[in-house]
Amino acid sequence: MLSVGLPLATINLMWYALPLIVVISLVYSATRREAMGSILAHSARLGVMIAGFMAVILVVLAFIAWRL
Repeated sequence: MLSVGLPLATINLMWYALPLIVVISLVYSATRREAMGSILAHSARLGVMIAGFMAVILVVLAFIAWRL
């Protein structure tokens, strides 16, 4: 019974990544640019790069955990 509820609890923790990605990309972009359109465009690209990097790390760690 515990093994069924444990993966569901860890999936819910992944939702914290979304606001972190948005905030980090907006703050970083705002320190590099001045125009609002440029900030939003750079922030969107940076957010996609951060999410992609996190997805790659997730796949690598899942593969390592699967092999053990």
